[in-house]
Amino acid sequence: MEKINVATYDDLKNVIKESGRSYDNSLIERAYRLANSAHEGQLRRSGAPYISHPLSVAVILVNLGMDTESVVAALLHDVVEDTSVETAVIEKEFGKEIANLVEGVTKLGQVPYVSREEQQAENIRKMFLAMAVDIRVMIIKLADRLHNARTFQYLPDEKRRYKALETMEIYAPIADRLGIRTIKEELEDISLKYLDPVANAEIEKRLKDTWEQETFLDNIIKVMNERILKEHPKAHIEGRIKSHYGIYRKVYMNGRDFSDIYDIYAVRVIVDSVIECYNILGIIHDMFKPIPNRFKDYISTPKQNMYQSLHTSCFDRSGTPFEVQIRTWDMHYTAEYGIAAHWKYKMGMTGKNSMEDRLAWVRQLLESQQEGEDAEEIVRSIKTDIAPEEVFVFTPKGDVMSLPMGATVLDYAYKIHSAVGNHMVGAKIDGKICAIDTPVQTGMIIEIMTQASKTPNRDWLNIARTGEARTKIRSWFKKEKREENIEEGRAILLREFKRNSINPTEEELEEILESESKKQNLAGADDFLASIGYGGFAVSKIIPRLKEEFQKKHKKEEKPELSPIVKARKEKKGISGVEVEGLDNCLVKFAKCCNPLPGDEIVGFITRGYGVSIHKKDCPNAIMSKQREEQPGRWVNARWAGEVQESFQSTIEIIGQKRSGLLADVSMLFNNLRVDLHSFNAKELKNETLMFKITMAVNDIAQLNFVINQVQKIKGILKVERVTG
Repeated sequence: MEKINVATYDDLKNVIKESGRSYDNSLIERAYRLANSAHEGQLRRSGAPYISHPLSVAVILVNLGMDTESVVAALLHDVVEDTSVETAVIEKEFGKEIANLVEGVTKLGQVPYVSREEQQAENIRKMFLAMAVDIRVMIIKLADRLHNARTFQYLPDEKRRYKALETMEIYAPIADRLGIRTIKEELEDISLKYLDPVANAEIEKRLKDTWEQETFLDNIIKVMNERILKEHPKAHIEGRIKSHYGIYRKVYMNGRDFSDIYDIYAVRVIVDSVIECYNILGIIHDMFKPIPNRFKDYISTPKQNMYQSLHTSCFDRSGTPFEVQIRTWDMHYTAEYGIAAHWKYKMGMTGKNSMEDRLAWVRQLLESQQEGEDAEEIVRSIKTDIAPEEVFVFTPKGDVMSLPMGATVLDYAYKIHSAVGNHMVGAKIDGKICAIDTPVQTGMIIEIMTQASKTPNRDWLNIARTGEARTKIRSWFKKEKREENIEEGRAILLREFKRNSINPTEEELEEILESESKKQNLAGADDFLASIGYGGFAVSKIIPRLKEEFQKKHKKEEKPELSPIVKARKEKKGISGVEVEGLDNCLVKFAKCCNPLPGDEIVGFITRGYGVSIHKKDCPNAIMSKQREEQPGRWVNARWAGEVQESFQSTIEIIGQKRSGLLADVSMLFNNLRVDLHSFNAKELKNETLMFKITMAVNDIAQLNFVINQVQKIKGILKVERVTG
């Protein structure tokens, strides 16, 4: 197992000294002594003293350029949660500001949740609430997650994968949105190592091969220095290799060939002024052959995370592609450290300023959660709305608006204002009428047409891609169409009941509605039905449990109907949850050719010396065998014996349209459903499609059908079917 460095207090003191910045060393030492005393005797999973973790987090924050209060809060961030020290003690010893930071970073207590998704959503909501008050909370939290990620190898396999996926889908995008590239890229690369170790190893091998040409960057930098420094003597030129995850996204998720990636090598030119950036761009294009359509001006149109640079890709004389990034020193600090380089506490600012505007997206996310009652929807909205990929479109007046990649014209309308979205009747892109579900792309000029009498359509919830738009649509239905929502919710619920063979009486239905409304903390049955109707609650969440409860209740009241043959011959219960006609406690095995599950109609075949092999009744092998003259007598009636306590392996095949994030969405779904996977294979097919073949452990056919139904809801999925051979 890879050995990790264990941080000490001397390491922290050395990093502070080397930073050259002014810190309150006495306050930091007091915090260390309290933390060291409180954590005495506690160990990390790695076996290292626990105090090494808060020390490592503090070191990361000093390297980011954070202030004394942040470093002190990092040292104390686990004291309240994991020791007997209370928040009041922190406030008394170190002041209210540091106590608030510690409280903001501290995880939730042991609150009972219905599911892991709800717990995750509540943790994320708490982080964003604290972040809206003081951005340092999130920066400390990111440093905390970064050090924990560096020690993922000490976690159990299942927990390691869950934490890596959470890091990739929540924390890395937040680091990207805050512009902290150093943390974002390390979180992504560590997570990739555990989420797709095969691809990660392949990337490492390819990069090692390319590093055999390690003189390439040195030569490019040398040539550029000779030309650029003559006209711009203060320019600084450096090189870098693209991150593992950056390559993974392009090769494995976007289906590109390794040789088609033009920015594996990158050269960065840093100067003092914006005018120099554009001058050097001209010099670069004079020295090397630029690659068409590879120029991006993030100086005139910055990213939402404040990132600014000029990007261009060129070929050197040997035909090797490389990227050039040109920026000022201020832009460079922002690109490396993001909001940590510009926050108001460090700069001594007070009141509203540009920092407040830069954090407006945090408040928008919090507002978008107010109407969301489904934990999974909240998590999905947050992941969508902090997506690192974004497009830039223009209003008819020339204002620039940013949206996540994949957003539609409808999302754009709601981004302008909820009233614009609610009354939208159509749109024009570059002067031409378009459908409201048209995906927006960078550079489009979009005009929204409205009409006072127009109101939202429920189908819009399927068109909208951003949490902000979906929340505003649901909010309109919640306020304006309560009676309609109740009827729509009842229709959705009864339709799902019918599809899952749940047939309650009127009294039973009322009992279910009252019980579920209490579980969802709603006032009554009507509120519960209304929340289903306007999309605030997904009924698929409760169907498996309700079906199980309904079947248990009615199984006691109904006598099973027996076939004439079974009535004539006494059934014997098998030791594997299967009753085989006329045989008692016989050895039973399940045929690999059809992988029967509880709920399938089955039949038994008496083997020579290996007991009874159980097949699905419609198994091709069973049908062919019965047709042979010498075989019929060895086939016996069989059926599942009540509640089967075992789990069974079952395989499904998924075909999906190739798109960015599809693999992550499929992986996240199975993680959220808490289905144990035995194998997960993916490959690219023709016609821009991907195929996933997944073998999992399920209890019965009902659970398998539920999983298939959930997979079919993922955007871009074309077909899902059970593989029985």
